[in-house]
Amino acid sequence: MLRQCRQLHNTAIKLAQAAEPSASSSTATSKWTANSIRTGLIARKRGMAVIWDNNGVRIPVTVLQLENCQVTANIVYKRPDQTEYHAIQLGASDRPSRTTTCQMRGHFRKAKVPPKYIVKEFAVTPDAHIPVGTTLSAVHFVPGQYVDVIANSVGKGFQGTMKRWNFKGLRASHGVSVSHRSAGATGAHQDPGRVWPGKKMAGRLGGERITVQNLTVMRVDSQLDLIFVKGAVPGIDDAQVLISDSKKKLISVAKAHQAIGEYEKVLPKGVDDLPFPAGTKEMARMLPVVIEAPSKRVTSPFVPRE
Repeated sequence: MLRQCRQLHNTAIKLAQAAEPSASSSTATSKWTANSIRTGLIARKRGMAVIWDNNGVRIPVTVLQLENCQVTANIVYKRPDQTEYHAIQLGASDRPSRTTTCQMRGHFRKAKVPPKYIVKEFAVTPDAHIPVGTTLSAVHFVPGQYVDVIANSVGKGFQGTMKRWNFKGLRASHGVSVSHRSAGATGAHQDPGRVWPGKKMAGRLGGERITVQNLTVMRVDSQLDLIFVKGAVPGIDDAQVLISDSKKKLISVAKAHQAIGEYEKVLPKGVDDLPFPAGTKEMARMLPVVIEAPSKRVTSPFVPRE
């Protein structure tokens, strides 16, 4: 079945507003600004693949899939210094009710959503709250923008210093006997006469919370809720990952350009706007199934140079 693709220059929010200008949902009336912080998404890592753009450039991507990611709560907390903390709680991956605790069953029942395997919250600005029960879609991220992905890295068990810390190892000859991959000396003579805390030694490797920043969204499939991210993402296949707008190359850059009046540089090149406060299933129905980012390559490898 052929699926319609479009370029990035007409972004999701503009098409959605043009298709339904009188929408009653708050997602169609709000406007993203450089001072706004949107919620992230909870997805599953489905593995890596490669795609080719219209100029023939081969791009390695990681495929992330949403599994009924829904809003379960809006959080507003007043700190002791009278400042407010705003967050959105999301749940993803439906689970049977019989395997859910009574407390969490009541929480999901109040939100009118099915029980979920994973529940996470994302800090947002006060204008980015979403109604409880809203189902989010892959069109929440626009191809061409940058995202940060958080996941637990692959656990590798107990490893030596060469694999864990990239030590060079000892010499392969000239008197070194059966200790080529050892760490070498770890002490410091009589003074201080001990091993300093934090010394790089053998130990458990992996299984840690890792954040990979500034990854480019290359393609979005709203029918299968797939997000194609350029590059590698930590974690094993089918692991839960958290995706959010990039703090460095999107949010910080947007604030910096807005402060000096360069409004045309607030968003990355080719991105006109971001769905705000979120990209929902209702918005996805009014858009093409597959949305791709334009090629960053200037010339085509299939056209001979003059």
